[in-house]
Amino acid sequence: MGEVQDIAFREPASRAQQALQQVGPDELGELQGDKLLLNMGPSHPSTHGVLRLLLELDGEVIVKATPDIGYLHRGDEKIAENMTYTQFIPYTDRLDYLAPLANNVAYALAVEKLLGIDRSLPPRCQYIRVICCELARISSHLLGIGCYAMDCGAMTVFLHTFTEREKIYNLCEWLTGARFTTSYTRIGGLSRDLPPGWVEQCRKFCDEVLVEIDEVDQLLTRNRIWVERTRDIGIISREDAISYALSGPNLRGSGIEHDLRKAHPYLCYGELEFDVPVGSVGDCYDRYLVRMEEMRQSVRIIRQCLDRLPGGPDNPSGEPINVPDGKIVLPPKHKVLTSMEELIHQFMLVTQGVNAPPGEVYFGAENPKGELGFYIHSRGGGTPYRLKIRSPSFVNLSILPKLLPGNMISDVVAILGSIDFVMGECDR
Repeated sequence: MGEVQDIAFREPASRAQQALQQVGPDELGELQGDKLLLNMGPSHPSTHGVLRLLLELDGEVIVKATPDIGYLHRGDEKIAENMTYTQFIPYTDRLDYLAPLANNVAYALAVEKLLGIDRSLPPRCQYIRVICCELARISSHLLGIGCYAMDCGAMTVFLHTFTEREKIYNLCEWLTGARFTTSYTRIGGLSRDLPPGWVEQCRKFCDEVLVEIDEVDQLLTRNRIWVERTRDIGIISREDAISYALSGPNLRGSGIEHDLRKAHPYLCYGELEFDVPVGSVGDCYDRYLVRMEEMRQSVRIIRQCLDRLPGGPDNPSGEPINVPDGKIVLPPKHKVLTSMEELIHQFMLVTQGVNAPPGEVYFGAENPKGELGFYIHSRGGGTPYRLKIRSPSFVNLSILPKLLPGNMISDVVAILGSIDFVMGECDR
């Protein structure tokens, strides 16, 4: 069995051996200026996944930081080349697995843009998709803030946020049949309509979650320990945020008012009223405040969608949730069993997928972590020739070598928590 050594650690080991040869063991305490190389992760709990950070330390001050990713690589982009467009939907659940509903919607919109039907989605479908995306945003931020606070020592906040997140999972299970990996969206629409009574429970959740957000606000925002752990720590300037192509709360925390829901409205976002919170300093504290306010704005969006939902809560008027195209959406089951034409369409869609035209498209959606984009290169047929995923966590982590040096090692936990990344999405 051959030797496998980490190249990054050979030089410090040889330097230590040279020092031992030059001085005796009794004089080692007088050595000054040597740097310490420290592995943080890939199993450290505060890295929130399999992220390895190679830190070079001068005492407790970070001199150099090198993120090492790829431990969770699953080859999603290559898998997509051997799947029909519909078959790949469950794989999008596993990207940012804290917001699977939003991933489903972003991917479906990219394929629908390729098919040219993104502007013809039924209104009820658009409103339901927006509700799903905003529920996913609240769920992701609840987890992010809860774990962030727990990493910095505030256990009570974690209990509050997870209680509310459990209510979202109950709504997801009621709507999609699954709590975690939903696979709810379909190309051209949705897998099913809202169940009876779901709208009322969603309204109740909106009322309850605002109370808990205010409770977390009181526990953290003016808490002296929290403020000292986060204020003026991990400052990302406006210039750096743009240079490193950050997106989402990490970009807006640096004072840049850019939100794809406002800048390039999709679905029915252009008809809704909501604010885009931004920070002023760009530190960990600002990024926390941005996420807190985003949850309130998400509740505001959900309430508007529930009020304007075409067809009413239980859809007695029969408002459609799918585009009326039998070559894109599976036909009703009773027609498949009684009509030859529907049976043929069902067989073609399941075995070969939708017949997409040749071309290239890119669509980016405002996900909880930032801009989740899908680039699709089609040469026609039911499978993509090439699919590239622009994962916001991957891009946001690229600033760590610039951001971490100069901070104390105890600040790494606070900085990582403020960036709020998911390695399943980063490694793809």
